[in-house]
Amino acid sequence: MKKYVDYIVKQATQLLSIDSPSGFTEEVTNYLMKEFADIGYESYKTVKGGVMAEIPGKKKADAVMLDAHVDTLGAMVAEIKSNGRLRLAAVGGLNANNVETEICRIHTKSGQIYEGTCQLINASTHVNGEYSNIKRSFDTVEIVIDEKTSSKEETRKLGISNGDYVCFSPATRITESGYIKSRFLDDKLSAAILLGYAKYLKDEKIEPERTVFQHFTVFEEVGHGASASVPENVKEILSVDMGCVGEGLECTEHEVSICVKDSGGPYHYDIVKALIGAAEKAGIGYAADVYPFYASDVDATLKAGFDFRHGLIGPGVYASHGYERSHMDGVENTLKLLIEYLK
Repeated sequence: MKKYVDYIVKQATQLLSIDSPSGFTEEVTNYLMKEFADIGYESYKTVKGGVMAEIPGKKKADAVMLDAHVDTLGAMVAEIKSNGRLRLAAVGGLNANNVETEICRIHTKSGQIYEGTCQLINASTHVNGEYSNIKRSFDTVEIVIDEKTSSKEETRKLGISNGDYVCFSPATRITESGYIKSRFLDDKLSAAILLGYAKYLKDEKIEPERTVFQHFTVFEEVGHGASASVPENVKEILSVDMGCVGEGLECTEHEVSICVKDSGGPYHYDIVKALIGAAEKAGIGYAADVYPFYASDVDATLKAGFDFRHGLIGPGVYASHGYERSHMDGVENTLKLLIEYLK
């Protein structure tokens, strides 16, 4: 199992290195399609721009679809200010508190890339006596571009305009003790786990009991990632996203989380029981939890009117939507649960 965990961590690192806020995902989806070709499975792009791969199984009429998303939080240029700096509009649930002082890349529509830093307006503490009292929001922070510009006209001459994407550095680190630290583990870590599961099936020459579709969505962070593109023979969808870690929950970074309810309501009781049964049978480290402020891709599919059973699992991730942390144990337990549950 170690070689597949190592493969997953390598793939996660590669995926995390590719900027991909919601709506700006062509490069990361092209990468996914190349990886599926290397593994030996066919894939295609959906109309919305996601990636769908099919792993043929013994039964085709009762297929299961695994959802993970490769879009992340990010921002767009909302205004070029008179001083040449940039006001941002968040893409998804990006929080200004979590990106202040962080490095970013500004991607222009013509393909140019500039570096900058997100700073509080008037960020020098030796000048700004109210520095500690100012509430951080996208009205009180700005992007300082690492180019010689001090006016709107000079910034425009760089090719920067409203609607350009601003992507923050993931700052990925893998510790010797097995911790995986990065922005955007939600949900690129689980996307890598799906690649690892596909590689496991191909390498071990295993044909799953049911046909398995793997759907990598690209609009999850803005609420409609998996609201379309469900193959006709799918009867069950399992969202593979981050598992919540925090006060009042049992999961840590070392377990696979099985969500029993989130803000969208309960998950299918039969699926929850089957997932827990599979984990207990195989001795897999897991936790069953209620997520208080969470909605997954599968919620979007249900609201779109599709009729299927649904569940949600994922490796435990701490500090969600901030600088996140998981562990190789959580990766391994999630992979093992997919193998046990779907075999």
